[in-house]
Amino acid sequence: MIIGIDIRTLMDKQYSGVSEYTLNLVNALLEVDQINEYRLFYNSFSDISENIPRFGASNVKIIKKQYPNKLLNYLFFTVLDYPKVDDILGCDVFLMPHINFVSLTKNAKSILIVHDLSFLRYPEFFSGRKNLWHSFIDIKDLVNRFDTVVAISENTKQDIVDLLKVNEGKIEVIHSGLCVIDKVVDDKLDLPDRYFLYLGTVEPRKNIESIIKAYIKLREKSVDYARHKLVIAGGKGWRCNQVYEMAGGSIFYKDIVFAGYIKKEHKYLYYKNASIFIFPSIYEGFGFPPLEAMHLGIPVIASNTSCLPEVLQDAALLIDPLCVNEIILAIEALMESSELRDKFVKKGFEVIKKYSWPKVAQLYLDVLMKDKI
Repeated sequence: MIIGIDIRTLMDKQYSGVSEYTLNLVNALLEVDQINEYRLFYNSFSDISENIPRFGASNVKIIKKQYPNKLLNYLFFTVLDYPKVDDILGCDVFLMPHINFVSLTKNAKSILIVHDLSFLRYPEFFSGRKNLWHSFIDIKDLVNRFDTVVAISENTKQDIVDLLKVNEGKIEVIHSGLCVIDKVVDDKLDLPDRYFLYLGTVEPRKNIESIIKAYIKLREKSVDYARHKLVIAGGKGWRCNQVYEMAGGSIFYKDIVFAGYIKKEHKYLYYKNASIFIFPSIYEGFGFPPLEAMHLGIPVIASNTSCLPEVLQDAALLIDPLCVNEIILAIEALMESSELRDKFVKKGFEVIKKYSWPKVAQLYLDVLMKDKI
């Protein structure tokens, strides 16, 4: 069988959640399946081949088209309903790991992965340009064009049912896997001796301002935390300046460190040296960073919203993300009780065992084979 996969999410230099998910999924499929042939599709008018990962398996082939992306998306796919990506790949079944513009033949066997519907739940967290992009895609029509929809959490599945009115029988839930973060020693990293950590894109949906407010109040409240800094690690997102301005306006601005985008090889040290990982996001489709922190034995404070209680279960100290006082109390509880810290670290090690990429790949392979039939 020939399996086609859209890898347009892998065209950027810097990978975020969906990009990393796609890369890990493709690698896992190639690892567990040496029988079927895989054909991977991307499109770029310019040469971005250096950004595309090198897949060393003998049963994989990368197929590139060279249309200008705006022309392909807004004219060819949207208006002309051409070219047919499954025809380009000559595949028996087509897997699209993220919502995007696409055109498929009527008889195409197809699977769409939906990570979250945050743009429908919280359009205010997205720029006008991004909301317009989502509008042009028309997620309801897109979902209806695919045979099967995979939601990466039960929370996302419920959103698909509630917001898009999709029949539950069409939706499969497959939780993500978690990749081991390798230990990489880098003497060039200038990390504080003690710090609380957030890692993720700097954007309104991530609610980073609540972390900063909690840190400032904690510092004002007690001198016990004077040696602890706050490290905000992650690339710049929409409306990130308001976060920087809030931090810069505090008397503790020198102790609030913005580390920028963190390369994969540097993640280990950022997580491993943190006292607590704080993730009060308003909405997540899955939430990789808290699991990555758990993998390295770091206690986690996270939101009690969206998919996070489902994914993290009882292995994180869950808080109302909009209640700064709850974040403060959670930090104090973990810092003042080694017994409580050990409890959550131990639970974290148990929870992450459930998120194995080989298991995930096998579940996807089962769906792919079922769709072929």
